[in-house]
Amino acid sequence: MVRQWSIRIAGYALRLLILLFAVSVLTFALMKASPVDPLQANVGQTALGSMSQEQIEKLREYWGVDMPPVRQYLSWAGDFLRGDMGTSLYFRQPVENVIADRLRHSLLLMGIAWVCSGILGFFLGAAAGMFRETWVDRGIRGYCLLMSSTPAFWLALLLLMVFGVWLKVLPIGLSVPAGMEAANVTFWDRMRHAVLPALTLSLTGISNIALHTREKMIEVMEQDFILFARARGENRRQIFRHHGFRNVLLPGITLHFASVSEIFGGSVLVEQVFSYPGLGQAAVSAGLGSDMPLLMAITVVSALFVFGGDALADLLCGIADPRIRRGGFRE
Repeated sequence: MVRQWSIRIAGYALRLLILLFAVSVLTFALMKASPVDPLQANVGQTALGSMSQEQIEKLREYWGVDMPPVRQYLSWAGDFLRGDMGTSLYFRQPVENVIADRLRHSLLLMGIAWVCSGILGFFLGAAAGMFRETWVDRGIRGYCLLMSSTPAFWLALLLLMVFGVWLKVLPIGLSVPAGMEAANVTFWDRMRHAVLPALTLSLTGISNIALHTREKMIEVMEQDFILFARARGENRRQIFRHHGFRNVLLPGITLHFASVSEIFGGSVLVEQVFSYPGLGQAAVSAGLGSDMPLLMAITVVSALFVFGGDALADLLCGIADPRIRRGGFRE
């Protein structure tokens, strides 16, 4: 058992290193190919026009803009491995401070959306599969197809218009009330400002989980042991509790943790709409400002989250089904 766990952990570590290397190289290459000039984006054209050529050259040297790409990447990677993420060109402060502050807001937002979309998506998909080709199934499928084809930013604008502008029951943006001192901000103030962004991510995240869970439940309901259960007189609730829940639990766990990447990607657009100061908004600002240290760090951190979600799904599936720990295959 110890040897098996050691092999699995070593495999996870190797895959993580390969993933982080590939993601960082790709992000660096895309940043270098960007036509945005870091000096113009962060200093401003007016300020550059008032500088002498010697001052501009010193500034470019200080930021490492003219450094050869390979040397620049190796310099960033070496500093990153030593725990130094660099200094953000856009926020004018250490990258780790920016990420720590923005990640705190994003985790609250994405955590609420992840839990709500996972639970609702699982039970809606299970209900659709249990009541196949009924009004329940048609209603759930219609909702899922509608949400899967709806852009997240459009849904965010719609919710903002209805609940923030027309009904005036929820704030229209930010993570805390505008003008309030940080010492006076309560937990419920933060939760109230996170309702609309989290609701947007939850509504769009439900569809994928629900549709996949529905397909798995339909497969379970067509098995012979379900026919025998019905012959014994079990109703739908008993069939789901004794047979359906266990058989769709593993695919549900896998889909739920795999949705971390979708929620993170959706948060980039949602945070822009609601001016929510999270990691997604920081990534957009870093990309538009050609802030390479910040964008590289955000990319690596997001890759860690996505990989961690998938690895945790594998571990939980192994706990739920011992056959996986013995080398079985997960469907």
